[in-house]
Amino acid sequence: MTHAPDRAEPPLRADEATTLRAFLDYHRDTLRRKTSRLTDVQLRTPLAPSTMTLGGLLKHLAYVESVWVSVRLHGGDHLPPFDTVDWSDDPDWDWHSAADDTGDALRALYDRTVAAVDELLDAALAGDGLEQLSVREDRHGGGSFSLRWILVHLVEEYARHNGHADLLREALDGQTGE
Repeated sequence: MTHAPDRAEPPLRADEATTLRAFLDYHRDTLRRKTSRLTDVQLRTPLAPSTMTLGGLLKHLAYVESVWVSVRLHGGDHLPPFDTVDWSDDPDWDWHSAADDTGDALRALYDRTVAAVDELLDAALAGDGLEQLSVREDRHGGGSFSLRWILVHLVEEYARHNGHADLLREALDGQTGE
């Protein structure tokens, strides 16, 4: 179990890239707070009728960041351990496999992935900035994604899943709020 991490509020006045990154960091820290001070068993506990768990959320959001930044934006491979998964065998491996991981392992994987993604984001922002286009295109024929779109999408992913985390955490130990 870990303590609730500090969480910085996004700045009220900043340039667009700084604002987007600050909101992404804010939501990352929100997820860290929602999963802090819980045992391995609590991280594996679903809230019926869903099979979603807080541990699964940690692993899933690490995977989402890997997909959007390493794979789609930069055209690279998935970050470890997602690069060795047979996704055709289990398309929801990130959710399912979290039940086999300890809380410490899940948090370490999440933090490693976020750090690697931040380096990739820094590189993209140093290049073409928010106008940077993804190497991989939209599968529906819409073309490349801008880095701006990817950052907004990541914030949206976190905002939605942090709502799930609120419900799961409250059911586990009664903790509510931010």
